[in-house]
Amino acid sequence: MAKPNYAFEKRQRELAKKRKKEDKQASRKSSPGSDQGGYAQDNQAPDAAPVPGAPAPAAGEEPAA
Repeated sequence: MAKPNYAFEKRQRELAKKRKKEDKQASRKSSPGSDQGGYAQDNQAPDAAPVPGAPAPAAGEEPAA
């Protein structure tokens, strides 16, 4: 009976793991809204949501940035 080639099996597992990781990164880059690695919610304009405790701008005034 032939002995198992553990080094070959390990290398195949490592290559499969590397391939899977690259596929995952490629799918993340191609998905919509992933401009900065999936943090699209954090990259909105500062005036997109009011800050709690901040005074509201008066009518006709631009909000301070």
